[in-house]
Amino acid sequence: MTTDRRDTDVVVVGAGPAGLMLACELRLGGARVLVLDERTGPTTESRASTLHARTMEILDSRGLLEALGTPPRDARGHFGGVPLDLTLPGPHAGQWKVDQTRTEELLGDRAVELGADVRRRHRVHEVTVRPDGVEAAAEGPGGSLRVRARYLVACDGEDSTVRRLTGAEFPGREPRRELLRADVRGLDIPDRRFQRLERGLAIAATRGGVTRVMVHEFGRPVRPGGGQPEFADVVAAWRRVTGEDIGHGTPTWVNAFHDANRQLARYRHGRVLYAGDAAHQQMPSGGQALNLGVQDAFNLGWKLAAVVRGSAGETLLDTYHDERHAVGARTLANIRAQGDLLLGGPEVEPVRALLTELVALDGVREHLAGMISGVGIRYDAAPEASPLVGLRLPDTVLTAPDGAVRTTELLRGGRGLLLLPATAGARTLAEAALPWGEEVDVVDARPAPGSGLPGDQAVLVRPDGHTAWTGDDVGGLREALDRWFGSPPTA
Repeated sequence: MTTDRRDTDVVVVGAGPAGLMLACELRLGGARVLVLDERTGPTTESRASTLHARTMEILDSRGLLEALGTPPRDARGHFGGVPLDLTLPGPHAGQWKVDQTRTEELLGDRAVELGADVRRRHRVHEVTVRPDGVEAAAEGPGGSLRVRARYLVACDGEDSTVRRLTGAEFPGREPRRELLRADVRGLDIPDRRFQRLERGLAIAATRGGVTRVMVHEFGRPVRPGGGQPEFADVVAAWRRVTGEDIGHGTPTWVNAFHDANRQLARYRHGRVLYAGDAAHQQMPSGGQALNLGVQDAFNLGWKLAAVVRGSAGETLLDTYHDERHAVGARTLANIRAQGDLLLGGPEVEPVRALLTELVALDGVREHLAGMISGVGIRYDAAPEASPLVGLRLPDTVLTAPDGAVRTTELLRGGRGLLLLPATAGARTLAEAALPWGEEVDVVDARPAPGSGLPGDQAVLVRPDGHTAWTGDDVGGLREALDRWFGSPPTA
């Protein structure tokens, strides 16, 4: 066996949705990237099957929706099994049904198209951190591989090898309850949407000839040993809870998930960073886990690429932890609450009844829908900042000299964006941004009334679509440009 040695800017461990999205963003930002994954290809298990509105916006802002096609959409979601309308303003409202296999294929194809080096069947077994970089060792089909990089990002799932090798602190709650889950062919049973019966919770939905069943017996703890169940375990639990026999079906996938709830104390450990399930472990309630991981990567990618290029200092990477750790903590808290509502016994019925009343009130539904869909995320901003700062740029149509253009289209290059106001000071603001011309596109476009964007102020947008600054003063613009895009290379 030979040892292959490689140098790169960033090594990404894990080629799931988070790792592949990160690879795309790093390449778009000009960084060399090598992805290592021990699997032979995209997952063949159905696993996560929901893309939420914010993730669809992200894919749109990188021109990936045409390749994705038009997946089924459902306006209905839930909060702990309580029905919840996820409809919010925008073209991607609701939840979109896309198997994780397809999501990984889509992002993997784009990563390779952009020039990422994706190595399958490579198991990482050593990580060495040095002052000037990181070295990772892996075993692959052709022998050993040693990679030297400036940074390493762990996107290798909730049982992260990198997290174990580096000893990163991963506090949180141990699993207490679990749901057994199976995809089964040949069943003819009623669909059940979070049906709470006397002995437990039953869920069933048939799509494309395959029925996904999930079952939890109230009061039953996690099975000892932590291994995956057999189909016979699912059949027995389903019979005890529903009285139905599904043993004649043919299982295509069987697993269990539990309500463990953990989060890294720090998403950045010097030159090693974490994203996706490697940074947080949670019950996959409402399909939030995959979406949370993709959005981690979308926040990190442009920042890490800017640091690698030398256009920004390392302090920019600290904003990744500050922003995404807070979002992760908030998401894990809502998932904990949902777990109690879903898997709790009769004692949670009064809370479920109260929540059912609350979601019908103005503002409550929108708040919960914004939380679950990701469109309600606002990164921390100074108290005096505009209410738009920290929010994602609304997906809306602008009027430009060459015709109408959508905001997502303007972000497809992965660069910053300065939208000029319809005022006499627009030219002065444009001139002030000239030194950052390698990082930021200046666009003369007008928002329509009711779009949520101001027509009399400039709007500075980060490559991840979140608003960095709004205003009409040159000093404020330069300060924001310097913070998010680094000191300009020219005066």
